Amino acid sequence: MPPARVVAAAALAALIACSGARRASDSAAPLEESRRALPAGPIIGAAGSHGSHVWRGLPYARPPVGELRWRAPEAAPRWSAPQQALAFGAICPQPASLFGGSSEAEPGTPLGSEDCLTLNLWAPAFAREAIPEAADRLPVMLWIHGGGNVVGSGTFYDGGRLATSQRVIVVTLNYRLGPLGWFRHAALRSGSASAEDSSGNYGTLDLIRALEWLRENAAAFGGDPENVTIFGESAGGRNAMSLLLSPRARGLFQRAISQSGGVDTTPPHEAENAVDHAEAPGARGSSREVLLRLLVADGSAPDRAAAAARADGLSAGEIAQYLRSRTPAQLLEVYATERAEGMPDVPQLFRDGAVIADGDPQEILARPGAAAPVPVMLGSNRDENKLFLAYDENHVRWWFGVFPRRVDAELYDRTASYLARMWKATAVDQPATALRSAGLQSVYAYRFDWDEEPTVFGLVDVGELVGAAHGLEIPFVFGHWDLGPMSGWLFSAKNAEGRDWLSARMMSYWAEFAHTGSPGRGRDGALPEWPVWAAPAQEPRYIVFDTLAGGGLRTDRRTESAQRVVDEIAIDPRLASAEARCSVYRELVYFGRSFGARDYAAREECRAFPLASE
Repeated sequence: MPPARVVAAAALAALIACSGARRASDSAAPLEESRRALPAGPIIGAAGSHGSHVWRGLPYARPPVGELRWRAPEAAPRWSAPQQALAFGAICPQPASLFGGSSEAEPGTPLGSEDCLTLNLWAPAFAREAIPEAADRLPVMLWIHGGGNVVGSGTFYDGGRLATSQRVIVVTLNYRLGPLGWFRHAALRSGSASAEDSSGNYGTLDLIRALEWLRENAAAFGGDPENVTIFGESAGGRNAMSLLLSPRARGLFQRAISQSGGVDTTPPHEAENAVDHAEAPGARGSSREVLLRLLVADGSAPDRAAAAARADGLSAGEIAQYLRSRTPAQLLEVYATERAEGMPDVPQLFRDGAVIADGDPQEILARPGAAAPVPVMLGSNRDENKLFLAYDENHVRWWFGVFPRRVDAELYDRTASYLARMWKATAVDQPATALRSAGLQSVYAYRFDWDEEPTVFGLVDVGELVGAAHGLEIPFVFGHWDLGPMSGWLFSAKNAEGRDWLSARMMSYWAEFAHTGSPGRGRDGALPEWPVWAAPAQEPRYIVFDTLAGGGLRTDRRTESAQRVVDEIAIDPRLASAEARCSVYRELVYFGRSFGARDYAAREECRAFPLASE
């Protein structure tokens, strides 16, 4: 799993991309024209942005509290009296961050409520007698937020412009995060637990339950329950890919988009075992390690060894009861002690065989019929990791906390380039090739290159510092630029025309993909043809997104592989010293993409530069 500084930076990336939506009113006056008769019960929404209707805080599952914690979500109770869907639901438990909680709380402070399984829906403002029916129903696009699967919520995103300009239904949601979303312990599998209850993949099951809710209720908003696109960024993109690998999700969605995602999944032993397990060591955030820390934290044991002895003397029922008796804050706190930033390092997306297929995900994607047979779009940003490096004191110094200066501009750019190429290899090129080799015809890929940020204070060239970084494609997909205090660092009057031009085209492609399963030439048929990723033995092609000043919309053929990236670092003449090369290798380890601590340790030249303790 990526270290906490990666998760923290990912949260900041999402804030920069989407914080403006949170500043929109969390509640509004009820609008009678938005009354809808759902199978779940009658609801009344409000006027949304850009001429849309919006319904906020719709429950799609029972609150997962008490005995329902660490269980598959159950359908929410139906209601008969009209419910006002005017306010966002509570965020799921998570440590406070710029992305996930109150700006007034200290970073790492536990926030949120377990009663959080709600969704928000934007639709064009149809009169009640003009809601599309039958063949006229609109595609549904379910957005899965990022944040490392430990922070974030659906309340940060405003789907109004995308819904109205492209005639789609846009949905955002909250799903269980961190140890409440992904937690696997043998004690929780005792008794009558189902395969889903036993899986540990509760956040994934929340997404599946939301898809089931949309199948039941989307038509009431004018949405087509047989044409659902899942799309998400970062952890949301990884979650979208995990749904491709989920037998439980089959048939619940018809297209999938992964923006800067990946296909990582976790073997069950890493989720459960102790770190010193003789045959199959677990991760530091495994359920065994968490249980031991909890016993020490509450005074039941003075140290880890005593906690292990005490845990071994408890029955499965006693362990399950004990774990469920801990508050979300208590759970989060024992993870937070492992990281300076207070961000939990939580194993997630388990290969349980019931909710997520068991096995290496790249191999599964390449196996005919093993993944959901739906059109897939995959993409990454040219400078993904620059945002993370900008908050790494080894690479950037922030004078007076305001003015960032790169320590070594050449090494900064080279490191960022290799990291972004590795991201492209593991999240785009290799999965796309695997899917095509499995016989899937409709696979599409992109790279986002926009880097026209302004120079701030006359001193900080944000284009050089951040560029086309992680998360920055999101405002272009949703079509809004009011990002609160960070807006001036990214958007200016000078770059407005270009970004509006690019955003309109990206929204058009995304929507055409949702409508038809192919981005084609966009909704109006006037854009350049987006080529399909080529079959094996043919040269792949993908589309590059940039303004006219940056080269415009164009296709490219340059692909990446994880091995090629690692090999090129070794011979790069611009990384002239072992220290420089090993610094790039260290970053690959920290970002956890096809290069781990063992790979680093195997490089003899790096023995003089040991990995720092996480």
